[in-house]
Amino acid sequence: MSSLLLVPLLLRQLPPKGKLAVLTFDSKHCGEDLLGLAGRSERERVIIGGIEDGTTWQNEMKRPSIPTTVAEIESDIAGCISQLRAAHPEIAAVLLECTMFPVAAPAIRRMTGLPVYDTATLYRMTFASVAS
Repeated sequence: MSSLLLVPLLLRQLPPKGKLAVLTFDSKHCGEDLLGLAGRSERERVIIGGIEDGTTWQNEMKRPSIPTTVAEIESDIAGCISQLRAAHPEIAAVLLECTMFPVAAPAIRRMTGLPVYDTATLYRMTFASVAS
């Protein structure tokens, strides 16, 4: 289950001019077809960034992979979101797409002051809707 399922919902929660930053492991492999959006106006509100070529990416691409620390993941994500926000100050929320990223969500919330969503958010929503 991908956190990208949250994209349409999150866009509807943001102010009309607010943008959603989607952070991925490798943005070159996150196409528009994965976003589940109805039209161009919605697509223009989604900013995709990735941590490709960062420490986390480099560690995971090696065989065998090199363990990556939470601090390294946080640093890679923080660098990416800082660049995205500099280019797009309208970013009003962050969606962490990669399943490695939830460990960094609290640090990214503190750093940005923005709502941060991830796969754990989607799982909690799903479990809460079916739990008795």
